[in-house]
Amino acid sequence: MTNSCPPSVAPAVLDPVPAAFNLARYCLGSGVGREKPALLVAEGPEGRIVETWSYGDIEAAVARVAGGFAAFGLERGARVLLRIGNTSTFPLVFFGAIAAGLAPIPTSIQLTAHELNLILADSGARIVVGDGSCALPTEPHGARMLGPADIERLLAASPAGFADTAADDLAFLVYTSGTSGRPKGVAHAQRVAWGRRPMREAWYGLKADDRLFHAGAFNWTYTLGAGLMDPWSVGATSIVHLGERPVEAWPDLLEVTQATLFAAVPSLYRRILKYAAVTPARFPVLRHGLTAGEALKPTLHHDWIEATGRQLYEALGMSEISTYISSGPSVPTRPGSPGKPQAGRRIAILPMEGQGPAAEEPLPAGETGVIAVHRSDPGLMLGYWNLPAETQAVMRGPWFLTGDLAHLDADGYLWYEGRADDQMNAFGYRVAPEEVERAIAGHPDVADVAVKETRSGDVSVITAFVVLQDGAAPEVAALEAHAAAQLADYKRPRAWIFVESLPRTGSGKVLRRALTA
Repeated sequence: MTNSCPPSVAPAVLDPVPAAFNLARYCLGSGVGREKPALLVAEGPEGRIVETWSYGDIEAAVARVAGGFAAFGLERGARVLLRIGNTSTFPLVFFGAIAAGLAPIPTSIQLTAHELNLILADSGARIVVGDGSCALPTEPHGARMLGPADIERLLAASPAGFADTAADDLAFLVYTSGTSGRPKGVAHAQRVAWGRRPMREAWYGLKADDRLFHAGAFNWTYTLGAGLMDPWSVGATSIVHLGERPVEAWPDLLEVTQATLFAAVPSLYRRILKYAAVTPARFPVLRHGLTAGEALKPTLHHDWIEATGRQLYEALGMSEISTYISSGPSVPTRPGSPGKPQAGRRIAILPMEGQGPAAEEPLPAGETGVIAVHRSDPGLMLGYWNLPAETQAVMRGPWFLTGDLAHLDADGYLWYEGRADDQMNAFGYRVAPEEVERAIAGHPDVADVAVKETRSGDVSVITAFVVLQDGAAPEVAALEAHAAAQLADYKRPRAWIFVESLPRTGSGKVLRRALTA
């Protein structure tokens, strides 16, 4: 039997989303026993477990928070800005708001009052919930401000049932890091949790008896999905940690909490290898690690497997769709590639530019274009909040354009080539920074690297910003020779700058715009 799908499109096998759908009900209604642990809270470098929440505890608390929110009499879909740290309070308020038919907005505790003022004004949030751990907006824009005592009242309110929301109703908003100069809200529907099902098998191999420890903060979509929605939707246990987490303590944390899955960004895995005592005998129940948020360098992938004896599975995603490309237990890793389109996703590589039928046809294997996700995917965002023109700009016929460039090889593995807006121009050729970075990162003296196009007068050159390994000398000639063996002449950096660290967004991605020569 032959596959009639185009070469760069995975066949769609997802069941239709139920018309009536509440994200909180779906995540807490896995059918697992009410006494089973849903959430473990650990603290201290030794990983002492200080809170254990059963599924019955979580559902009861979420119902009380929903009842407390319902008492405010807000309209369906009213926004609620969350200023809550990485504690057990966060998921209770987040899911409680959704259960009540409201739309929470998780935000990083690192945001300033100025940034919060912009988000509050843009979202039109009617309530701001703060636990006292981080800054609050200084311009309330008519929003009701709730503090720690109000949170306690929410947790003690009379319980309410799950709101009868529809699959396409607004569930929550997440705001991008605002590198363009202003925040941009990504609006997600209730159905987003249904759309996450492909990654449970393709990326994690997630089972009901798993304990998933996510190193990120709850405000990040990577953590919200992989750390909460997905484990709870199958009846697994989520683990969160309070307070400081020294890098060298991670092996102990994983052992004491008996984590079977660990999710983090590549830079944390690199630091664990560098500073912690890691051997194949450590964290014996851990099956494998998960990584996303930035590209996984092949050398780091190799070093982690050598040191731990555990596989590391990568995924590619974004706030608008979450992860949709991954390796996993059923998709062997191929270092340098984040994997294949997850089963159930319709993913295509489209021409970089154009309109009409020709621009909507997937490119053959080996050709570089923009990654696109079919608009029928239930995990796809509703759109950018109050930005219809920007939403329309990322749509092309039946496809959502991610803005990421890549090609698929003959075996269906995707090879990422950077953001379309990060593309460099060298002697008239388009050059993807990731391709250059992958080559330079293979040098043993390089700990981290980012490249961008910089200008000096009328001259534009590719510049490499390099973080060296401890004790390594800044030898430009050696790096140039290494690059010459890996890259065509026009792709090689013409300037080299040695830095202590690379600027990154709150989610760990390199902020190339902040790199200056």
